Amino acid sequence: MSSIAHLPGFGGHDVALDLGTSSTLVYVPGRGIVLSEPSLVAVDSRTGEVRAVGIEAKRLLDRGAGSLTAVRPLRDGVITDFELTEQMLRRFIRKVYRSRRAHPRAMVIGVPSGATGIEKRAVEEACLSAGARHTHLIEEPLAAAIGAGLPVAGLTASVVVDIGGGTTEAAVISLREIVAWQSIRVGGDVLDEAIIRHLRREHGLSIGQQAAEAVKLQIGSALPIGKELQVEVRGRDVGSGGPETVVVTSEEIRGALERPVARMIDAVKQVLARTPPELGSDIIDRGMMLAGGGSLLRGLQDRLRQETQMPAHLAEMPHTCVAAGSGVWLEQLGHSGRDVDSDGRGDEPWQLSA
Repeated sequence: MSSIAHLPGFGGHDVALDLGTSSTLVYVPGRGIVLSEPSLVAVDSRTGEVRAVGIEAKRLLDRGAGSLTAVRPLRDGVITDFELTEQMLRRFIRKVYRSRRAHPRAMVIGVPSGATGIEKRAVEEACLSAGARHTHLIEEPLAAAIGAGLPVAGLTASVVVDIGGGTTEAAVISLREIVAWQSIRVGGDVLDEAIIRHLRREHGLSIGQQAAEAVKLQIGSALPIGKELQVEVRGRDVGSGGPETVVVTSEEIRGALERPVARMIDAVKQVLARTPPELGSDIIDRGMMLAGGGSLLRGLQDRLRQETQMPAHLAEMPHTCVAAGSGVWLEQLGHSGRDVDSDGRGDEPWQLSA
């Protein structure tokens, strides 16, 4: 048995990861978040070779290199292509340390609270294959709560709603434990897909995920807005195959997003309904904290406030909460002297209790 606290070089050569469906963030103790790039791999369709990852892959693909294919190796917050995930992580780590030889001693990775044992094992194995000597998993709602500055170690209960690219997770946390939680595989990607389907069905227009995301950011909303907006969307006509441009309104996009938004809100309501009565007063007084990029959808904060009759607050840096919280957890782990198993996986200090 060995202790992280006594591993040579702890700190500078350890990392925390938010390995997300749409983006990956890397936190290094003492430096903070040092990398935030798309969870994207550019693969040569002729040879199968990985040409680039992250922002470099996006640039190559945007230039329209004919033989390159865009692959996102994670979906719904879990790994769908192990080899590409491992290669993507390896290259991100090289970028962080500017060296092919540097390997993190310990790696903390956020995982959805609803991930299966097999899915968690895949994350651990990908990180070990990418060069980490020890891996530790932390549930993403807990990491998001820590990163948002909630008092997770105290008696007071906190509610966090973390909306990422692949999942929405709501949790009640008290005394470093998740006492009630709900995880659904609905996030920002599902909102984008809803826009893609709407434009194809109602306008005969075919667009990609990036264009759909742009529409969501420009005019998407969870509630009616003061002055309805509209935007031109360019794509391909489904019938003729030629270029086409249509004008869509914020009202119709809101309608397209209603079903996945309603599912997110229902997940929050389910968690609140399962919260132990003795924690109810804390939640009513303090409300919920929203984290994750999906929480930035226009009107979502007010919609949650209306439907739950509880305060809803947006984290100061919602995109970075999971990475920052995982990093704080890593730093605390490094000073705690916790044992690490011989296979490289440490005891989990904060477990799910429900």
